Amino acid sequence: MELKGIHHVSAITANTQENYRFYTEVLGMRLVKKTVNQDDTSMYHLFYADEIGNPGTDLTFFEIPRAGTTYPGHGSISATALRVPDDAALTYWQERFNEYNVEHDGISEQAGRKVIHFRDFEKQRLTLISDETNSGVPGGNVWELSPVPTDKGIIGLGPSKLTVPDAEPTIRVLTEVLSFQQVASYPSPVSGQPDILVFSTGEGGTGAEVHLEVREDLSRERPGRGSVHHVAFRVEDEAELAKWRDRLQEARLPNSGVVERFYFKSLYFREPNGILFELATDGPGFATDESPEHLGESLALPPYIEDQREEIEAKLQPVDTERSQ
Repeated sequence: MELKGIHHVSAITANTQENYRFYTEVLGMRLVKKTVNQDDTSMYHLFYADEIGNPGTDLTFFEIPRAGTTYPGHGSISATALRVPDDAALTYWQERFNEYNVEHDGISEQAGRKVIHFRDFEKQRLTLISDETNSGVPGGNVWELSPVPTDKGIIGLGPSKLTVPDAEPTIRVLTEVLSFQQVASYPSPVSGQPDILVFSTGEGGTGAEVHLEVREDLSRERPGRGSVHHVAFRVEDEAELAKWRDRLQEARLPNSGVVERFYFKSLYFREPNGILFELATDGPGFATDESPEHLGESLALPPYIEDQREEIEAKLQPVDTERSQ
């Protein structure tokens, strides 16, 4: 059994309308599903991705309107990377960020790859990472109606950075329970801190890595708007997900068991430093209840909560996701 890479990353926003504007108009991602958090249907759950929401391309957001400020710290997913095709694309993005007044740190190098670290309007910690030298998990395809050129656009999720106070328990879960192997390391940008460790699974590459940072000098993160809720890893199908459930039980890691999410099936657990991991199947995908041409245009509800539509819609603030083109 081997995980195939990053499946999706789910974060928190306090402002769905501005979130939609930033991720579609500035970053040029496609809203492939506008739905609700199935565990709390009073909040939106938005999925941004490539042209059809291929596994490994989804950055999702739960809306919590009263979410407070995030106070960064350990026990967190402290950065999310988004893949672009090559180094030349980063030059385009640097100019685009300047045009749209996006806070960024310019082009730099991280573990032998060109990157741009930047923040969204809620200080969500993000990184554009170049696939110039990538030979691992392939990326997705930029939507042809994106405001960003298809040869420059975001093609998927890159490495998730985990920040912990003690590396060993997390390393044991990554390598002994899950299918990751340490493949590299690189210097911490914070003076006096240990190197950041790179772990890879499946075909490897930018779409199949987690980067592990140790920060004993920090307190535990207080999450809020602009923080990450969980990272999900790719599993082929439900049969394999059941095997992962059994492995977690053998490792005495409490977990949710298999959960029906309609667009995929999931399993949730926390590693010893408290970070929430999800394992999610590649299918059936987002075109299950909407045509590929009209993904994300209206509120989609799985059939098992469709009978609650009127009640659910009454609790949600309307969000204009009508496309200009």
